[in-house]
Amino acid sequence: MALAVGTKAPDFTLKSKNASGLVDVKLSNNFGKKNTVILFFPLAYTSVCTTEMCDVTAGLSAYAGMNAEVIAISVDSPFAQEAWATQHKIGITLASDLNKVTTKAYDVVFPMLAGVGDTSARAAFVVDTAGVIQYAEQTPTPKDLPNFEAIKATLAKLS
Repeated sequence: MALAVGTKAPDFTLKSKNASGLVDVKLSNNFGKKNTVILFFPLAYTSVCTTEMCDVTAGLSAYAGMNAEVIAISVDSPFAQEAWATQHKIGITLASDLNKVTTKAYDVVFPMLAGVGDTSARAAFVVDTAGVIQYAEQTPTPKDLPNFEAIKATLAKLS
């Protein structure tokens, strides 16, 4: 069960790969500055995850307009994430939780996805500028997308 609304969001420092190399993605860098939408997704190169990240990329300006950064987290390596993002023109910050530490901290582990192994469940969190979770959702199955209208409504209340 995902962490509850009102809970202090566990900080994380994860690796992301972009044109300049490996960089750190740290949640607390946004504290005091902007809200953060954290999207956990099972695996790169899968159809539902690709659709979700491409759709969110297409609407990134709406999140920026609500003073929010989107960070998407999966258990893929940062190198696989970068290749996937390049191939599909995904513009969201992708962060690698290869060791599943952050996935476990947010309590969104999906055990034995398709018999392959443990991954992140599909989940969404809105973390305010003080580092407190204002929205939390883990979808019933990895095929279900988060309620992006509810995420945007939460951000609108924080703006």
